[in-house]
Amino acid sequence: MRFRWLVGFLTVAAPFSLSAQVTAIKAGTLVDPETGAAARNQVILVENGRITAVGAGVGVPPSATVLDLSDATVLPGLFDAHTHLCMTVNLQRDAGRYYYTTLNDPDSYRSIQGVANARSMLAAGFTTVRDVGNEGNYACTSLRRAIDAGLVEGPTIINAGRIIAPYGGQFQLQPDKKGALAEPEYLFADTRDELLKAVRENIQYGATVIKLVVDDQRYIYSPEDIRFAVDEAAKAGLKVAAHVWTGPGAHNAALAGVASLEHLNGISDEDLALAKRNGVTAVFTPFPEWVLKQFRGEERGHKEYLQEIDRLRSGYRTGITVAFGTDAIHDLPGYTRGSLSIRWIDSYLEAGFTPKALLQAMTINAARLLGVDQDRGAIRPGRAADIIAVPGNPLDDPRVLRQVQFVMKNGKVVKGAGK
Repeated sequence: MRFRWLVGFLTVAAPFSLSAQVTAIKAGTLVDPETGAAARNQVILVENGRITAVGAGVGVPPSATVLDLSDATVLPGLFDAHTHLCMTVNLQRDAGRYYYTTLNDPDSYRSIQGVANARSMLAAGFTTVRDVGNEGNYACTSLRRAIDAGLVEGPTIINAGRIIAPYGGQFQLQPDKKGALAEPEYLFADTRDELLKAVRENIQYGATVIKLVVDDQRYIYSPEDIRFAVDEAAKAGLKVAAHVWTGPGAHNAALAGVASLEHLNGISDEDLALAKRNGVTAVFTPFPEWVLKQFRGEERGHKEYLQEIDRLRSGYRTGITVAFGTDAIHDLPGYTRGSLSIRWIDSYLEAGFTPKALLQAMTINAARLLGVDQDRGAIRPGRAADIIAVPGNPLDDPRVLRQVQFVMKNGKVVKGAGK
C-alpha cells in the first residue's frame, strides 16, 4: 500500500523563527487501542514533540509540515515490557545459552550491541521498552542516557540495572569459577540487609525499575522478602518486576504484590487469580515455536511452547492485565532484534487474544505498568508524539504490525517520510 508524503517546509529565509514548527499528520484511519475504536480521516497536530490536537475537524496551520498518511492506519507506538537490549546470544558460539554470552562478550561490546538493538526496535515500531537486566555492569543505564541525550536513536527505556537474586542467580556456579559468572551480571542478596543494599545500589547507578529473580535456585525468596524489596523500591518511586519460572515462585511474588510477574511458565490458575486480585500485571514471554526449537531443540522447544501458550491462554481467560513482553535475545539470520520481537504477536494470537486485547497489551497496559501512561501509550493531546503507521488495520489483522512503515518518537520522524 502506497504512502503519500506531502511535506511543506518553513521558508529558508526564516530559519530562526520564534514560533515552534508544527507537524500535521493526516491519518487515513486512527486506531485507539484502549477503546478499540477506529476513526477515519483524522488530523494529528504535533508541536515541540507533543500532540496538541487530534480530530477530524482539526485545522492545519499554513506553515505546518504535512505528513500524508491517508493510505495508512495510525496508532500509538508499541511497547515491549521485557527486553534485554545489551545481550545478544550467538546460537553457534553460545549453544543457545545466554550464560556463555556473559563470558564471551565484554560489557563494552554489549553496549554497542545495545545501540544496534535499540535502533532496530525503534524501526520496528517499539517506541518504549522496559529492559529487565542481564546488561552486565549497567550497560543499559548508559544506553538509556545516550538515547535520552540524543547521541543515538532508540526507544524510551525503563531499565533494571543489575538483577537482584538469591545466591547463584540464574546460573549453577562452581566454587573455583564463581566470580566469572556471578558478577557483574547479578547482585546476590540473601538477607534483608543485602536486599536493602542491592536495591539502593541499583538506584544509585541509574536503574529505573528493580528486577528480582525469585526462583531459579532450590532456595527462593519468600513473600516477606519480596515485599521488603517492593517497599524499599517504592521509597524511590520504583516498581519491582519478578522473574518467576515455577509455581512456588509465582505464588510468593503474586502474594507479595509486585508490579509484574515475568514469564509465568509454571503459574497455576489459582495464582493467576491471586495476582489479578493484587493488581499485578502479567508479562508473559511466549516464544514463537520456531524460535524455541532453534535453541531448545525440536522436542524440548515444542513442549515448552505448548506450556507457554497454555499459561498465556489461561491468563487471558482469567482477565489479568497483560503487558506485551518478548525476552528476545537470540541472533537469528535474517532478523534484527526489532523484526524478531514483533513476531511474538503470533503467540498471543495463538493463545486466543483478540486484536483489541493484543493492541492493549502492546500499548496502554504496558504504559501503565511502566508508569508512563500519562505521557505515552495513546494518541491524545498533551502526550508525547510516539506514533507509528502500518498498511492495514491491526484491529482486523494484527500481523500488519510486522510492516511498520512510519515511526515518530517524541515528534521526530525516525522512519518513513523520506527517512
